[in-house]
Amino acid sequence: MRICGIVLAAGAGTRHGSPKGLARTADGEPWVARAARTLRDGGCDEVLVVVGARGAEVAALVPADARVVEAADWAAGLSASLRAALRAAQGSASADPVPGPDHGAFDAVIVLPVDTPDAPASVVHRVIAMLYRGAPLVQAVYGGVPGHPVTIAHSHFAALSEALHGDRGARSYLVTHGVVEVECGDLWSGDDIDYR
Repeated sequence: MRICGIVLAAGAGTRHGSPKGLARTADGEPWVARAARTLRDGGCDEVLVVVGARGAEVAALVPADARVVEAADWAAGLSASLRAALRAAQGSASADPVPGPDHGAFDAVIVLPVDTPDAPASVVHRVIAMLYRGAPLVQAVYGGVPGHPVTIAHSHFAALSEALHGDRGARSYLVTHGVVEVECGDLWSGDDIDYR
């Protein structure tokens, strides 16, 4: 099974004051680089970073072992970023400007927003483990509260892409289609960072 990690880093970060794709940890590490490493260390075969607002600047912070995917319509909301990522994970030429031997279709994606820099690789491992046990849709929860990462099997890529609209994520689709929730509160708080 080939699994693609996706870092969503296209938003303008209005509440944060600037695009979160440009944010750094206290020790100077870009959030996009940390998220990419978390996904790699968690078991992903490849990592895509979706950029949009100030895309060239965010792309410059993406590590060499990850691939940049541009969401040209990023201003339409989170749905546009996720659709761009799903197209790239299917090997779509329109979303894959640098095709290569490792850039084919994936069996599943695991999605992690850039604003979760404290997420450990262990939470990625746990969610992926449920995928290997046969669950096509998996979401980490923290004290029962839905969070990230989220895993989506290839069989759901097309239907999910059609269902996405505006600035809403995949949660309603996941619930409708029987997502398996995995408690991860023992590994991490699950908190994203909206404000600096």
